Amino acid sequence: MTLDELLAIEEVKQVRHLFSHYFDGRMLGPLVDLFTNDAVCEFGPVFGGEWIGKDQIRARFEAVMGQPGMAVHGAPYSVLHAITNPWIRVLDDTTASGRWYLLDLHTAVGVENPLILFGIYDDTYRKVEGRWLIHRTRIDFLWPRRDVKADRQDQA
Repeated sequence: MTLDELLAIEEVKQVRHLFSHYFDGRMLGPLVDLFTNDAVCEFGPVFGGEWIGKDQIRARFEAVMGQPGMAVHGAPYSVLHAITNPWIRVLDDTTASGRWYLLDLHTAVGVENPLILFGIYDDTYRKVEGRWLIHRTRIDFLWPRRDVKADRQDQA
């Protein structure tokens, strides 16, 4: 592995870490800026299916954040997207893939069971104008319901 690849891996890690901080902190503008213009979010039917392009990504995140009854509705950091076990591969100078374990926790006061879901983020990143961005992200849901796609990166 080269020094450039190690630096790219660290930059990709930063993007995913910022995603969690911005989403959990309800910082919509900086969150959406982490995506390419033609990005795709695949979050399953419970969260509105595929979101394509920055405009739709912004609108869907805004809707999810404002939807009563959703765990992410409420004060900043009432939900934590804890991401662990990064597996990042630099595919070329402008493309990387990543997988992350997701532990989604409800941290609002008075919540009896903080566990929302467990899953795996499966991502593609693109380097655009010198900056790594999310080009595609998908959640494979593991618990409390299982919805895992067959085209996972670890089968490549």
